[in-house]
Amino acid sequence: MTNLNLEQVLQTFVGESAELLLQMEETLLALEGQPHDEETLNALFRTVHTIKGGAGIFGFEPVVDFSHIVENVLDRMRNGQLFLDRGLTELLLRSKDHLGALVDMVMKGSNVTAELTQQENDLKKRLNAYLEPTGSSSSVAIASKIFGSTGGFPTESTVNLAREESRVANEAWHLSVRFGPDVLRHGLDPLSCLRYLATLGEVVSATAIWDKLPDPLDFDPETCYLGLEVDLKTNANKQTIADAFQFIRDEIRIRILPPQAQISDYLLALEEMTEGDPMRLGDMLVKTGALTTYELEETLRLQSTHKHSDETSPPRLGEVIVEHSMAVPEVVEAALHRQQRRRDQASVVARHVRVDASKLDRLIDLVGELVVVGASQGLTAKRLEDSILTESASVLSRLVEEIREVALRLRMVQIGETFSRFQRVVRDTARDLDKEVKLEVNGADTELDKAMVERLADPLTHLVRNSLDHGIERPSDRAAAGKPVQGQLTLNAYHDSGSIVIEVADDGRGIDTERVLAKAIDAGLVNRDARPSTNEILQLIFEPGLTTAAKVTDLSGRGVGMDVVRRAVEALRGTIEIESLLGIGTVVRVRLPLTLAIIDGFLVGTAGSFYVAPLDMVVECLDLTEAQGKQGRGYLSLRGEVLPLLCLRHAFAAGEPEEDIRQSVVVVQYGGRKAGLVVDQLLGEFQTVIKPLGEVFRRLSGISGATILGSGEVALILDVPALIQQAAMRTAVAA
Repeated sequence: MTNLNLEQVLQTFVGESAELLLQMEETLLALEGQPHDEETLNALFRTVHTIKGGAGIFGFEPVVDFSHIVENVLDRMRNGQLFLDRGLTELLLRSKDHLGALVDMVMKGSNVTAELTQQENDLKKRLNAYLEPTGSSSSVAIASKIFGSTGGFPTESTVNLAREESRVANEAWHLSVRFGPDVLRHGLDPLSCLRYLATLGEVVSATAIWDKLPDPLDFDPETCYLGLEVDLKTNANKQTIADAFQFIRDEIRIRILPPQAQISDYLLALEEMTEGDPMRLGDMLVKTGALTTYELEETLRLQSTHKHSDETSPPRLGEVIVEHSMAVPEVVEAALHRQQRRRDQASVVARHVRVDASKLDRLIDLVGELVVVGASQGLTAKRLEDSILTESASVLSRLVEEIREVALRLRMVQIGETFSRFQRVVRDTARDLDKEVKLEVNGADTELDKAMVERLADPLTHLVRNSLDHGIERPSDRAAAGKPVQGQLTLNAYHDSGSIVIEVADDGRGIDTERVLAKAIDAGLVNRDARPSTNEILQLIFEPGLTTAAKVTDLSGRGVGMDVVRRAVEALRGTIEIESLLGIGTVVRVRLPLTLAIIDGFLVGTAGSFYVAPLDMVVECLDLTEAQGKQGRGYLSLRGEVLPLLCLRHAFAAGEPEEDIRQSVVVVQYGGRKAGLVVDQLLGEFQTVIKPLGEVFRRLSGISGATILGSGEVALILDVPALIQQAAMRTAVAA
């Protein structure tokens, strides 16, 4: 294998492991809330087993060794020998973190550090403590639970009852045999079966069942009334054990229950099935060894002869297998789950392909250049007034727009993956603060640019921890305030006016604006004579060095977190605002553009320069009358609504307009607020490829980027939220 191929394989392993580790954390946190959910527990086991299997393929022994111990602990949980509590949950979460550190070590190609080794030894010691034996029960006692004293065969309910009440860590198979009445007449010796079983391994116990014996007067010496309950310790598989009774197959009824260790093997065999393996339930169970070929034939016969009315459907194969105890229910359930997953994978495998993110970025760059070239051709066609060329340019423009939409959707991901990571953050932080908090997630399917999602993780973490630390009270304080002891933290995402809005809300104590103002005055951020509005006071929280924490902790108190949040959001061309009611709670609302690459814009001209406003923020365009222009007011009445005005000439110091220029107003809105931008020319819609500004212009107020027009000229992209804020402030001053 070439170095290039090896590097690609390694990247695939690391990427898939990261997804599996995230899935492991989510599943474990879900299991903490529902510790008796067997399906969730099985999903957790399968995740760890998949990580171990992938590491084993590539020979990453540290990952294999540690995940094997975690897998053993989870296996004991599945067998009912361990139950999930807070301590075990914490240990498994730390084990997940350690697996992540080992995978990172593999990615970097470095050796295990001494610190990592010490951490692993500590975790192994604690995990092995959960693997110590907790006692066992008699196999015959288990058989009596499952089969009953009447010699009947187990049902799903009795198997579950026995599994819950009498889980044993034994290595013995249990056989329940009922001989037919004519066995002796046909010259067959039932005890010969026991003698043959002894050749396969050790017969641990054999108990005769004679509940079918009649009264002495009715006893027939040639009729067999015997049954056997046998515990057999052997390395043979189920099919080999069943073959011991092959010569009297038609004269007996037999059920074979595997030991717990064998059940785990069946489950692993199901998980390791490949695309070439069978998909039919019966064939899957036979291939794993959980069902013998004879049992499958008998099950199919029972299914076909099952009597049912016209109103009911025939029983499913899995139901028949469980009803007649041909296989353990959890193995049948796992096989059905595997079958469904195989079907789902088969339906989507042709529709999904893993693509390197850098290739998508390159595609977006090329589409951006294509947009510029398409615009240039459109301008050329208009200048030459060639109808054929104009039509061709129109078709090209439409195709480029479709390509742009498809390319951008390739990089769109659901924000739910980011939100799900905060389950662990909320759990751990609430525990450290001795608080009870429930996290609610809404709008997890809301999509935005992947590049933006990655850069949102840190600011959102700041906001979540801030709500947990400053917002939500301790249980005693909440009870005293008449609130539920458990606090509520909500993450919400939705689309609004071409933007994505992310809200972090809590039902905590709210923000004391008077205290914030006092802190701001002491810090020299506000004059003592100033009377700022509530919204302005809340915005002070984002100022560097301002904190309302009584003491410095690991989570807060240094006055840097919220400032970092604002700068991170502004770097994404977004805005952040706060709403808070004292004693009720706080909502921090972040507004972001859907993408950082290409947008639809509305092109305007002022003082010989060109500007682009995001089209989804443009409401309408109006003519500015001569009277309004001469009055020079900072606002106008728009259908009874006061609309603040901002002249772009004045905002960018471009001088006064000429007398004969008829100006227009572009009405824009963002976050429920409107303003009118006064411009010289309205040039129409324009596909905009966003180019970042250099360091010199990065903090230029009212401008968020630049783009290249089809003519080769540069147009500046307007920062509409900042301009709306500027217009509102000028109107307030004028009033």
